[in-house]
Amino acid sequence: MPFNPRRENAGRMIRSNLGFQFAKIGASRFDLSDPYHAALTVRWPTFVLGVFALYGLITSAFAALYLARSGCVANARPGSIGDAFFFSIETLATVGYGEMAPANVYGHLVSSAEIVTGMAFTAIMTGLVFVRFSKAKAKIVYADTAVIARHNGRPTLMLRIGNARAGVLTRVSVHLNALVREVTTEGHRFRRIHELPLVRSTMPIFPMLLTLMHEIDEHSPLAGLDGHGFIESDMNIIVSLEARDPELAAMVYDVKTYSAADLRPGMRFVDAVSQHRDGYTLADLTRISLIEPDGATSVE
Repeated sequence: MPFNPRRENAGRMIRSNLGFQFAKIGASRFDLSDPYHAALTVRWPTFVLGVFALYGLITSAFAALYLARSGCVANARPGSIGDAFFFSIETLATVGYGEMAPANVYGHLVSSAEIVTGMAFTAIMTGLVFVRFSKAKAKIVYADTAVIARHNGRPTLMLRIGNARAGVLTRVSVHLNALVREVTTEGHRFRRIHELPLVRSTMPIFPMLLTLMHEIDEHSPLAGLDGHGFIESDMNIIVSLEARDPELAAMVYDVKTYSAADLRPGMRFVDAVSQHRDGYTLADLTRISLIEPDGATSVE
């Protein structure tokens, strides 16, 4: 869609987990009408704090109801916030130690409502925790930078990724795209996504390391750009991967972005795979980001 400079600074700034910074008008990061999405996408510390905060809010609300009617809880001291609060906790957890108990119809009604609330709260939280733990992750490691070196006589964009799982991923499919700022002849600015065809985008297995390669020809949006040109282009390279993890019997997905500042023309990756003296192949993932000057002629 056309870029309107008058609205460039409008809206709330959002930082995505892909490293992008953008703003939206008419959209919110957390939608109260969709609490399930929010509960699954927030970070673990935020989720845990939110659970305890909600638990405290529920127990405090019911404690206030017990305090509102003196004598509704047997053996509770009149006006005691502590007794009402701890009785609320015991009731919400359906424990009931026996020292305090509902003493009249009002007390039974409130405690019954709290028991039902506690059962629903426990069921919902158990489900959310299970879903958060059961989400399959690819555990892919990426080189810190992308390089542009000559391969078979052609300038080639190369990105290196590694499988950090002990097992092997299968049915791997990788897609590479470039998010490029363009200006039309009318002077309108656009953000457009261009596919960057890979030399090979599918692999039957992914045991250790992969080097993704895109040949820069006359049809590539990277054609004619040097180091300074990449910075000026404000380009973002987007890597998306999907594969099957046989150990989890599930598909896994991962996405990584590189900014124009992460591109290193005239460099190549240092070898990270070697042959061990015992005869097996050894991949050193700690060397995945090491680069060195390309031995071939520098990319124009």
